[in-house]
Amino acid sequence: MAGGRSLGRRFGWLWAAYAVSSLGTWLAFDAFSLIAVVVLHAGATEVSLLAASGLAVGAALAVPLGAWVEFRPKRPVMVAADLIRCAALLSLPVAFALDALGLGQLLLVSVAVAAADITFNAASGAYLKSLVPPRDLLVANGRFEATMWTATALGPPLGGAAFGMLGPMATVLANAASFLLSALGIRAIGGAEGQQSPPDSPSGRPRARDLRAGWRHLLAEPTLRPLFLNTVLVNSLIMASAPLLAVLMLGRLGFAPWQYGLAFAVPCLGGLLGSRLSRRLTARHGSHRILLAAGTLRACWPVGLAFVGPGTPGLLLVMAVEFGLITCAGVFNPVLATSRLELTPPDRVTRTLAAWSISTRTATAATTALWGWLAALAGPRTAIALAGALLLATSLLLPWHEHAQRVGAPK
Repeated sequence: MAGGRSLGRRFGWLWAAYAVSSLGTWLAFDAFSLIAVVVLHAGATEVSLLAASGLAVGAALAVPLGAWVEFRPKRPVMVAADLIRCAALLSLPVAFALDALGLGQLLLVSVAVAAADITFNAASGAYLKSLVPPRDLLVANGRFEATMWTATALGPPLGGAAFGMLGPMATVLANAASFLLSALGIRAIGGAEGQQSPPDSPSGRPRARDLRAGWRHLLAEPTLRPLFLNTVLVNSLIMASAPLLAVLMLGRLGFAPWQYGLAFAVPCLGGLLGSRLSRRLTARHGSHRILLAAGTLRACWPVGLAFVGPGTPGLLLVMAVEFGLITCAGVFNPVLATSRLELTPPDRVTRTLAAWSISTRTATAATTALWGWLAALAGPRTAIALAGALLLATSLLLPWHEHAQRVGAPK
């Protein structure tokens, strides 16, 4: 059975590198927001602007890099991105120890991490397509999805406990170490990469306009276009609510950091369930139907976060809402990632993935900034409710009129 067999030693190293960096990232879940709220005593508007600015500037820096990476060996780029993230994060505990940490440095680090994230993800997606046979792409993406949700389940409660017992920089140090270990794992993959396409420009230097081929493909391909627009909007609205929920739970409702982490960790069991179901459901019903069903259902849950209250009932409500959302996302995400790779020519994969990430993060940054402003005017709870209400309409952007055969109907 494809889902149970080995995909090879080289994929094993890539998977291990992904696992360790994912665990580090989720140990440091919302670390910048937590540091801003608990250490620097920032409010909802400042936390939202911090998140928005880091994403926006990081995405802008990644624009020329996305096209440049297309025509370069991917593993050295991935190693470099890991080392950049490691170095940027290590600057925070140094500044904290010197009593020099401020919102400005948090912003600079978030910019560097965001740009490196986009570059790494675009390179790794293209590398995965060259590493794994097409018939195994859904299996590989399902394993990454399951790994991510496992890390998400373990990371936040452990990170919340470390934050409370060892101080605010413990999870930042763990995240930095995880990127270093990821870089070592990617170097251990070995082997030669496939022949790279020649660069579009004679100089081979990064140019922002070279990334337009990625956006042209996303907007011209009839199945990818609605999936792209839907995903950008859904992710933006969900992520815009995250810092507001942190302020609401950690501030007004009085939850401890470990409780906040637990509220998002336990529901990640739904991500494991969804990622395991994804391949089976796709084999039975076809990718198109699964994208429509799971894409619609994942948007129905977040409006419930507007009703969170203090104490155990509030904690259980957040867990229930997140469990439903994450289970649907666990089904949807591997099918989306596989369809995106299948529908993209090999010489445009990196540019397409970079364009997708840059668009998503830029939209998330703008939405997060706007929702921070709304929270300042009407309060975090009202802003969270509005995001949830808008999410209910996002299913209209899914590819309802496409033929199922375009994205893997069952034979």
